[in-house]
Amino acid sequence: MRIALVRPDIGRLEHGPFDDRARMEPLALGVLSALTPPGDEPLLRDDRCAPLDYDEKVDLAAITVETFTARRAYEIAAEYRARGVPVVMGGIHPTLIPDEAAAHADSICVGEAEPVWAAMVEDARAGSLKPVYRGGTGVPQVVPGACPLALRACRDWPAGSGYLPLGLVQFGRGCRYRCEFCAVSASSGAGHRARDVAEAAAEAAEALRPASGFPGERRRKRSAVFFVDDNIVADRAAAKELFRALVPLKLSWVSQASLDMLEDDELMGLMAESGCLGNVIGFESVDERNVRAMGKVANRGGGLERYQVYVEKLRSFGLQTWAAFTLGHEYDTPESIRELLDFALRSTFAFAAFNVLMPYPGTLLYARLSEEGRLLYGGRWWLSPDYRFNHAAFVPRLMTPDQLTEAGLECRRLFNSFPSILSRAFGTRTNLRNLFRLGLALSYGTLFRREAFKKQGMLLGRS
Repeated sequence: MRIALVRPDIGRLEHGPFDDRARMEPLALGVLSALTPPGDEPLLRDDRCAPLDYDEKVDLAAITVETFTARRAYEIAAEYRARGVPVVMGGIHPTLIPDEAAAHADSICVGEAEPVWAAMVEDARAGSLKPVYRGGTGVPQVVPGACPLALRACRDWPAGSGYLPLGLVQFGRGCRYRCEFCAVSASSGAGHRARDVAEAAAEAAEALRPASGFPGERRRKRSAVFFVDDNIVADRAAAKELFRALVPLKLSWVSQASLDMLEDDELMGLMAESGCLGNVIGFESVDERNVRAMGKVANRGGGLERYQVYVEKLRSFGLQTWAAFTLGHEYDTPESIRELLDFALRSTFAFAAFNVLMPYPGTLLYARLSEEGRLLYGGRWWLSPDYRFNHAAFVPRLMTPDQLTEAGLECRRLFNSFPSILSRAFGTRTNLRNLFRLGLALSYGTLFRREAFKKQGMLLGRS
């Protein structure tokens, strides 16, 4: 059986197609490919890289769906189903809102795919797909009862994919915190599940090898590993084991982590020694009232004074921090958001994201805003033809939706200006540790500047 494994694009620009130059390898499809039973042929199809050929001879289409790609995913599903190809959907969005996804597919996977993918394929081959498969939550890339160690994802992507030179690996899933706005805790449940340390470290080393691709294709080199964990330090004991295993490999890596890791000097020392370049860290807000209201326990004692201590300690370990902020919390105003931007500029973060707070379905935030009647676009912004990327999808408490949208754009505009990129790139304790780090700061800084402005206001879906 030939199976199209499909990663949808977000959508399009107002007057033409969107070319995502910051796209990363679709790890979820690589895992499904590795899980596919022998004798079946998985075909990796990335909607961001090339037009999908709906007339290609396939027997099943499997689409991974995120909330921002849901509208496009449903368009793709309709094309396959119109040609008689059954469609299965999985990922975070069908897990968060299964009834909606089920209306656009022959079958959906709620939860994680590893435990049920082989059964879905076999049922599709027999023409007896069940409406819903429930994978639950477990350790990444482990098939219960099949093998004591995790499987390794497929990494040979089609020619010309144009992915960033990062090898994606997952060590653990889940987070021990439950922030109000977070779709991860809403979909994955409480707790953190980590893979076998030796297996994850071996896959990290393997992920940096040049992709073999296809005959005659130039081998593509990856420069660093990206551990896609939502919080790689959620289980500190497991994280320390992983970092110790990474030290002799002498590789470079990045991930996502929570600020409370700075409470553990041993953890931070091992992180730096193991080759960590830096992490995406959710600072979210510089107003301690917002931090408390959103339930960001990892940032307890937040606020400007405490954050400045965190920033100094991150610098002492030489980490190129990507600070993530969310805008539109209950105590945010245009003036307070400007104070947040000033903090980010003073802190000379290597990179920073200023994201308008999004009410994802299934989250505590979505439920509260819905109850208060503050959701826009009929509550389902991800399906609305009127919604635009990076725009507010709810009514903030202390400003208008348009003011929130403009505040986010202004933050991205000023932080990603060329003078800001250059001045931040020459941080002696972080970016100037070697030429490789300086190159990362400059090249990714200009890339993220271009992508942030290009994506502003784009439409979701293609129709």
